[in-house]
Amino acid sequence: MEDKKSGDLLFGTAGTPSSTSGSSTQAGIERIHELGLECMEVEFVRGVHMSADTALVVGEVAARLGVRLTAHAPYFINLNAHERDKAEASRQRILEAARIASLCGGEGVVFHAAFYMGDPPDEVYAVVKTALEEIVAELGAEGKEILLRPEVTGKGSQFGTLEELLSLSAEVPGVAPCIDFAHWHARSGGFNSYQEFTAILGQVEEALGRWGVENLLLHVSGIDYGPKGEKKHLILPESDFQYVDLLRALKDCAARGLVICESPNLEEDALLLQQTYRAL
Repeated sequence: MEDKKSGDLLFGTAGTPSSTSGSSTQAGIERIHELGLECMEVEFVRGVHMSADTALVVGEVAARLGVRLTAHAPYFINLNAHERDKAEASRQRILEAARIASLCGGEGVVFHAAFYMGDPPDEVYAVVKTALEEIVAELGAEGKEILLRPEVTGKGSQFGTLEELLSLSAEVPGVAPCIDFAHWHARSGGFNSYQEFTAILGQVEEALGRWGVENLLLHVSGIDYGPKGEKKHLILPESDFQYVDLLRALKDCAARGLVICESPNLEEDALLLQQTYRAL
């Protein structure tokens, strides 16, 4: 796959910025550019409601303004669903999101891959791996060049530990992790210090080589959590998430890629992350 790294970390929002005039994806990309941000995640979380023609226009606007895009597939995905029709519907939702995102010029499609459903984690891993191999093969046959980005999840009931996703990414070409640092903090109760963030980046490099550290897709936000993990996203300064330590670890490890802010105030925290990073 073509290497699209820029040489630095780029910052943007999960969806169109709140201050966007209008609701179109194109308007959101234009607002990203006006704000001085550099990337945006197109949110298909309630379903892929974008035509192929619109996707091509979105891609043209993003290319003209130099805004890099990713996409988030629908939330209603469980590749480990015990009912065959639900598992197949999940596979199709990932495919549909990837196809439209590819037409937009998107570099990756993010999704929550599965729930354990009481099954042993190693069995769920095998089910997810087979499904992703099939999806990668189908997209390849269609000439769609886009990374599948299963996301680190925030609850213990969900498939998607850092270790699971790094193993998948090492074993299945066309798959790379979306590392949600807030989710991992909420799920583990830890991983919230410079040393721990640096250790995570070391795990990425050990599993995927320098390519993995230089082509990151990261989700960052404040997070509210409890014994079962994630509850809701919070504004960064109102949470215990040590985002300055994370940014320092990313800079010291010469990390590159896209940082997508999922805080409730979207562009405000995205700009906070960007400005803090540039000041380090």
